Amino acid sequence: MSFSSGSMRGGRSRKFKSEINVVPYIDVMMVLLVIFMVTAPMVNPNEIQLPNAAKSTQPPTEYISIELKADASATVSVKGKKGAAAPSETIGRGELGKKLQALYADNPDIAVMIAADKNIKYDEVIQALSEAKRLGISRVGLATK
Repeated sequence: MSFSSGSMRGGRSRKFKSEINVVPYIDVMMVLLVIFMVTAPMVNPNEIQLPNAAKSTQPPTEYISIELKADASATVSVKGKKGAAAPSETIGRGELGKKLQALYADNPDIAVMIAADKNIKYDEVIQALSEAKRLGISRVGLATK
């Protein structure tokens, strides 16, 4: 009986191929893709944990109050002023810088408190903050509930 081996045809030795088999890597990548597709809806990236702010230890006794309203108007008044009562004045947002500059020129050590309606854009609050900082007012705060 003679057995013929498939690897020994004609007495020639078998050559090895030096290639990388990528099929197992594709399988692993497919499994990872499925895992990410299943877990992605479970993670909610829209939740932002905002820090809590404590009350100021010494709130200012006299300050300029700016109330930004949803109808693109602002109410500016001076709170805590001794002597003559300062009436509140409703102005447009474009005139806010001029009014703030006039009030700040009268009393350069005064603080500014900005209160905004919850229905306005955050950008409008930032614009009011930057306007106060541009005028050189160093003490600017945000009013909260």
